[in-house]
Amino acid sequence: MNKYKDIHFEVSERKILLRLFDVISVLVSLYLVGIVFKFNYFNISTTNFYWTIVLGLYLNFIGSVFEMYNLQVASNQFQVIKSIILTSSTTVLMYLLTPIFTPILPTNRIQIFFFFIAIFVALFTWRMIYVRFFASNRFLKKVILICDKEQVKELVDGLENADPHYRVMGFVNSDSTNLKSDLYPKIKSVDINDLEVFVKKNSISEIVIASQKTDGITVKLYNQLIHLLENGYIIREYTQVYENITQRIPVQYVSRDFYRYFPFSRSNQNHLYLIIVRFLEILISLIGLAVGLLLIPVVALGNLFGNKGPLFYTQERVGKNGKVFNIVKFRTMVKNAESGGAVFATTNDSRITPFGKIMRKSRIDEFPQFINILKGEMAVIGPRPERPVFVNEIAEVMPFYETRHVIKPGLTGWAQVNYSYGETIEDSLIKLQYDLYYIKHRSLFLDFSIMFKTLSTVLFYRGQ
Repeated sequence: MNKYKDIHFEVSERKILLRLFDVISVLVSLYLVGIVFKFNYFNISTTNFYWTIVLGLYLNFIGSVFEMYNLQVASNQFQVIKSIILTSSTTVLMYLLTPIFTPILPTNRIQIFFFFIAIFVALFTWRMIYVRFFASNRFLKKVILICDKEQVKELVDGLENADPHYRVMGFVNSDSTNLKSDLYPKIKSVDINDLEVFVKKNSISEIVIASQKTDGITVKLYNQLIHLLENGYIIREYTQVYENITQRIPVQYVSRDFYRYFPFSRSNQNHLYLIIVRFLEILISLIGLAVGLLLIPVVALGNLFGNKGPLFYTQERVGKNGKVFNIVKFRTMVKNAESGGAVFATTNDSRITPFGKIMRKSRIDEFPQFINILKGEMAVIGPRPERPVFVNEIAEVMPFYETRHVIKPGLTGWAQVNYSYGETIEDSLIKLQYDLYYIKHRSLFLDFSIMFKTLSTVLFYRGQ
């Protein structure tokens, strides 16, 4: 077995580590505060163990909303401090305001202060330890790529940008027709004969094969890979690694091999799942429409002075099985915004009015879409519905694009919470990767994860 590998953590292991020690550190802190300062509001005992469970659930739920378990945020000292402050404050507030599940409000206000300080200091201390130690170079996952040389830069950037703890140490060129050595000098080119030595010397954890040219996997290379496998090294295919790390489907590397991604999630045919989802959609839609009715006077007033045009706006979109329907939104653009023809909306689109920007940032403009959800034309979660003209344009260059239409489009989705507004065909490709990942892995767990991330988008004013 391999004795040379350094310790590293997978993405899922890091997230479990963060969630687990968030709760442990807070409970230890509250226990110590109780001893030192005679803190009586929160006592850990067998008779009130459910207080501890509720606090742990609140921490994990609110932490998810405020991106405490986003590895990019968790590894950045300044970003995580903001998340800690928001998570601590909101957790304390929710815990105090739900005395049915939590202790009765203390009569002594200093107890509330102790409660907040204990949670904040615990989270701050543990997360600084994580940033300084667990997110450091000590726990990098070191890999070597076996790929065609012209792919190196794109492959490396795709992996390292998605996981800050992933490091490509070198690559073996599997393209026998391209032996140039200056295409990507930042990553060391490793000769096939030196592969085993390089792997052991650099404490490589994993060998990732991304080559699409089978003639490059020579007998000599194959034998070395088998020997490394026998010695305990992990060998994985690139599309599998990419999907696990980035949580999107790398369609650009599988050409038209559509069969590689079937069957999609069983949830797409699971009647119980579909019934539960539909029930939740109706419930959420009714709540959303009720909130939307309360917002109409404010939106109408803002529209009167800021937009100066019709309050509602309808537009054709492509739904499930390619069926076209009319989506309903509060209008955010100037009248006759597309007199010159349909174009993608951009980040600083001049057609969007000042009041329209406010509505888009806060997602208020999308409340009328709950009507589409009630009618069954849309879901709460799914790929965002695109306009027919853009669907036809994009489908010509992306053979996988119309796969999005095997399920209903959504008000929010995996692509929307992970990627910014699509302005180009290239952006649409990235969003397609996220959409296909959702269709492939669709589940209640993923649906709730998207809802948490959507709350983060609204709270941090990131709508577009």
